[in-house]
Amino acid sequence: MLDIKLIRDNPDIIRADLRKRKDEDKLQVLEDILADDAKWRESNIKADELKARRNTISKEIASIKKAGGDASKQLDQMKDINDEIQKLDEDTRYLKDSVDSKKMILPNILHESVPVGEDDQKNVELRKWGQPPEFDFDLKPHAELAEDLGIADFDRAGRVSGAGFNYLLGDLAYLDLAIINFAAEFMIGKGYTLVEPPFMLKRKPYEGVTDMGDFEDVMYKIEGEDLYLIATSEHPMAAMFQGEIMDEEKMPMKLVGFSPCFRKEIGAHGVDTKGLFRMHQFNKIEQFIFCKPEDSWKYHEELLANTEEMYQLLGIPYRVVNVCTGDIGNLAAKKYDIEAWFPRQDKYGEVASCSNCTDYQARRLGIRMGKVGGKEKTIPHTLNNTALATSRTMVAILENFQNEDGTITIPEVLRKYMGGKELIQ
Repeated sequence: MLDIKLIRDNPDIIRADLRKRKDEDKLQVLEDILADDAKWRESNIKADELKARRNTISKEIASIKKAGGDASKQLDQMKDINDEIQKLDEDTRYLKDSVDSKKMILPNILHESVPVGEDDQKNVELRKWGQPPEFDFDLKPHAELAEDLGIADFDRAGRVSGAGFNYLLGDLAYLDLAIINFAAEFMIGKGYTLVEPPFMLKRKPYEGVTDMGDFEDVMYKIEGEDLYLIATSEHPMAAMFQGEIMDEEKMPMKLVGFSPCFRKEIGAHGVDTKGLFRMHQFNKIEQFIFCKPEDSWKYHEELLANTEEMYQLLGIPYRVVNVCTGDIGNLAAKKYDIEAWFPRQDKYGEVASCSNCTDYQARRLGIRMGKVGGKEKTIPHTLNNTALATSRTMVAILENFQNEDGTITIPEVLRKYMGGKELIQ
């Protein structure tokens, strides 16, 4: 959520940003905010003037009564003023609620380095790492390979739960755990605190952490409860300090969350739709940072470097792209995507998104920061990035490390988490 002072004092910055995003339909939202905010301030001034007048009359009444006089005229005036103040208070509450709800619609202000473009085809490649492997045999789809090896059962999962779910068996379940343990140990070694958060969130914190207008359709709602299954551990980690004042002396606060993730959408159909690439339920290790505003761009690069290092250790080729205005979403001021190489698709595919949300997310959550006992408070910045999502990482391993005899070579850094195994066979 944007600062109301920015909206009041520099609306042209927001207008230019909305045009850059091709989000002109929200220009009217901005104008409505400006109009309601002006009315709100005017109502507050009138209410303050009336309250001052009421205080004066109250003193007059006391003086008249003390002298034994008739204060009925002043009492009538007092009643009229009280009625008017009550009406103005109702108006100001309505206008404030209107402004606050509309502010939730406006997106974050983009960093100047975000490329302009309508969709992900306009994302700008920054660099590549690793050489995509060449194969002198026909690669099997990862789902077919997993079923041939007896390490996954997609059909039975489909019968009991529907499409987008799976049974991981034997070494594939072991590989899933190995990726989790590898990522958690790596991030703890970088100084991040491991968090296993609640797997459900109430609506109010969810409205703080993300744009429910864009996200609610992909979330699972618990029937009859004010609860949603989380789509990523980023969300409960961001909401952990909702409504609190964080100690700036403890910044940065670096967290790494582990959780299953639940999402209704699976995505566009494509090669190998069956399997692990697009699922309703998957495990993920997520990075999250609360920090001082002046440090957030430094930590944005740190989060990106952490994920890059993990994919390098796994030996999976990838590229980094700077996400364009039409693909970035409302919360982030800037976002990088890390895309791993998937040989069966013969292209890079997203495996991590690294966002600097500046003060936008924390402001929505009512999180402030300051010195203990101090009066001055600021809004911390929040940042997030996938460390490793196990599902797509497993697909990348099954494809990039597939052998002609149908076995899969386990990346060396994962073997200690799988009892020293070198092959899935």
